[in-house]
Amino acid sequence: MTLDNRLRAICDLSVPAARENGRHEYDGQVQDLSCAGIRTGLARLGGPSYEDPHDDTHAGAAEESLRARFGEMELHRSSPLVHLDNLDLTSYERQYAPEEERRQAVAEHLGRWPEVVDVAVTTLDRVPAPLARASIPLARGLAADLDRADGATRVAAERALERLISHLERAAEHGAPSAALGGRVLARMLSTSEACEVELSTLAATVDAERRRLRAELDEACRRIDPKAGTEEVVRALRADHPTAENLLADTRKLVDEALDWTERTGLAPYHDGECLVGHTPLAQRRAAAGLFGSAPAEMDSPSWFYVTPPDEDWTDREKDEWLGSYFNRANLANIVIHEVAPGHFSHFRALRRVSSPVRRTLISDVFQEGWAHYIEQVALEEGFHAHDPAYPVGVHLDALRRVARLAAAIGLHTGAMTIEDAAHQFREDAFLSGQSALAEARRGLFDPTYGRYTWGKLAILDARERARTAWGKGFSLPRFHTALLALGAPPIGLLDTAIERG
Repeated sequence: MTLDNRLRAICDLSVPAARENGRHEYDGQVQDLSCAGIRTGLARLGGPSYEDPHDDTHAGAAEESLRARFGEMELHRSSPLVHLDNLDLTSYERQYAPEEERRQAVAEHLGRWPEVVDVAVTTLDRVPAPLARASIPLARGLAADLDRADGATRVAAERALERLISHLERAAEHGAPSAALGGRVLARMLSTSEACEVELSTLAATVDAERRRLRAELDEACRRIDPKAGTEEVVRALRADHPTAENLLADTRKLVDEALDWTERTGLAPYHDGECLVGHTPLAQRRAAAGLFGSAPAEMDSPSWFYVTPPDEDWTDREKDEWLGSYFNRANLANIVIHEVAPGHFSHFRALRRVSSPVRRTLISDVFQEGWAHYIEQVALEEGFHAHDPAYPVGVHLDALRRVARLAAAIGLHTGAMTIEDAAHQFREDAFLSGQSALAEARRGLFDPTYGRYTWGKLAILDARERARTAWGKGFSLPRFHTALLALGAPPIGLLDTAIERG
């Protein structure tokens, strides 16, 4: 599928995302993140309206978001993540083309690392010290990709990465003391990408109400397990029941098979084809405990990969146990599989491959994408997945509380109402995380200010579900609603009513 000029201009300002979504004409290429390159790219945005008003508004939201992020906020000058994504090689992991072709693309991309770093160290002149400190581990993680090159290419790429890390270390020492974007900027960032107006105080109140609801449900689920113990005591006991690092993949594969079978039997997602493999997260991508790298809509079909992140081999036994217990305890692992595989991200990717509109196949709302997978966790609980296991609801509610804490932390950190220590405390209080886990979640809020998208997207879909229930009356069903929703691809959440009108 060839892109028209309007979509091409959007993708040229979003090269890593475009390649991740299967636009492999960008293989081996990097985005020009220099100030001059950004000005040129912004000037090219826009074009004739699309015949479908939904598609036209969808594309307009992507354009407005880019104008806000690069034109108004100049994130290429303050956010290391924009440049780190430009170095990222993850999209070549999928088997969308012969191995030799992908290996050549990797070599070309690594060969451009010095060019990317030259631009980064010149352009990144406004990096706040806390953001630099939070980004340095991500930059160091990219060193794992150096094994994919040899000779002069590897030497040059390694030296370039070292220069970028040194630049970030200087920013960590001399940068501005606050990484807060400010409430107005954060609201603008959220509003433009999702074709809706965001009022942070209203959103914060909604978050607080959702936190209270989830905590009450968590307390009740824990009482059903042990009426005499407190919630924290029950959670601690459940987290002690987790796979070993050696058994993590085997236990995950078993749950993946179960979730795929259950999703097909219930019809909660419209498509059930494709292959989902399970493996350890590549070293350069270990920003999260788990992730789904799906076969993208614009590329040849290939197996999707569900990655889980094992504890670091250099950690102490206590730290390893803490990591496995926090994320992969048996109650939580089942919920992660629902989120990442079926009816979550994997099922969503299978639907994206059926979308015919170039706009909807190309432009992906992260809020919808993560909101869908988080929403489907609640649906799985409602519809009886693992109904035999009293621990399962605890895992669902704990994961939901962690996502609520993310949205609260994002608002708090970027309005200046929270410090990193405050945010880590929030994760300890709301989601019962501790140590490295709580601190890692808090720090993520600095370099990923929209990481509250999980809860925000979930709540938007739940609201749309109730509107569909009212509009369709006796004709409402979850399969009908989900099919209509996924026919839109991954739309901005301000456009969900199209599914109701056309479903």
